[in-house]
Amino acid sequence: MPQYYIWTIGCQMNKAESERLGSCLEQLGYQATTTAEAADFIVLNSCVVRQSAENRAINKLNALKSLKRSRPSLTLAVTGCLVNSRLDHLKKSFPHVDYFFKPGDYPPWIEKPELNSVLPLHPSPSTFVPIIQGCDNFCSYCIVPYRRGRERSRPVEEIVCEVKQLVHRGVKEVTLLGQNVDSYGHDLPDQPDLADLLTELNTIDGLARLRFLTNHPKDMSPKLIDAVACLDKVCEHICLPVQSGSNDILKAMRRGYTVEHYRQLVTRIRSKLPGVALSTDVVVGFPSESTPQFQQTFNLLSELRFDTVHVAAYSPRPGTIASRSLEDNIPPAEKRKRLDKIEQLQQGIATEINARLLGKTVEVLVEGKKKGKWQGRTRTGKLVFFSNNNDCLGQLVKIRIERTSPWALQGKVKANSTN
Repeated sequence: MPQYYIWTIGCQMNKAESERLGSCLEQLGYQATTTAEAADFIVLNSCVVRQSAENRAINKLNALKSLKRSRPSLTLAVTGCLVNSRLDHLKKSFPHVDYFFKPGDYPPWIEKPELNSVLPLHPSPSTFVPIIQGCDNFCSYCIVPYRRGRERSRPVEEIVCEVKQLVHRGVKEVTLLGQNVDSYGHDLPDQPDLADLLTELNTIDGLARLRFLTNHPKDMSPKLIDAVACLDKVCEHICLPVQSGSNDILKAMRRGYTVEHYRQLVTRIRSKLPGVALSTDVVVGFPSESTPQFQQTFNLLSELRFDTVHVAAYSPRPGTIASRSLEDNIPPAEKRKRLDKIEQLQQGIATEINARLLGKTVEVLVEGKKKGKWQGRTRTGKLVFFSNNNDCLGQLVKIRIERTSPWALQGKVKANSTN
């Protein structure tokens, strides 16, 4: 039986697409292997959102040259956001690669499969479901719209059918994915929105939880916030990237909102969803970001106190508006200094937020084991570890928290708490 190996980095969309590609290959008679050396067919699912991710993908490709040389019959394919319209350039740079195909597509020798043939046969209790591809926003620093194209929503009926099938196969929690989930449905005939989709999915028997990401502050509607507040399966956990606390930098980023709008949005979310966990993304060292402008970002994070902050140093992406029109003029050492300052701030905030859960009992969906301990997440996205001799995979378990840290919680199972 031929074997396949898929190497994936990047966003949750990449992970979901790799999972579906693997399932499709298995339906065609391939068997998964954990090493590239044992595979007959290798796929690299790449990311170029940041320079570090692109470097990892290119290094992996170069590392496979010798394997391809020693085994010419090996098939090597590349997908993800490294694949652009300049296929001739890619083929010249990586002549040992047999196929390049766009993110979200399938290898060219495979016809687009039916829905059931790409869904994993044995999915994780918590899994991803893409609902919209592409992005129409064209933020000045972002390469995604150029690699994934314009927004294309999947029909409500198709998504509902997929989630029902996944639940039938053991899934308890679904995270709906899109580069901008708040744009979902605008291109469909009846123009349903994300709130409508969540309402439909909330009725599915056997489904315990719903999540969605990533949101865009300029597109997140009051209707969606109200839906999260009213629908019992939708988790109180929202990712809302702010990117900067400076209006001038937000304008240069072409984000389409102001700090004042963002602050009002957070206030509305927290008033409708007491106890909600908010996470955000921040870019430091954007071209010409002054020290006072960085301080505005620092001050905003100090004020709003997010549960999680994902911070990255700006790196120019060839082909984007920023790379063409803005000079990358913040020294790397200064970017690192600003990034470290944000991370130190957030570590202190997360420590305080998580410490409030000490002694409390939380519901955890168990997703797997790590270093001998079961792990899962609360409805608010907190990572929890605990020990138990029973098979807890896929269970909803009540855990009494005994230790907290900025990154995770640890506790013990309450008696008779699994279901």
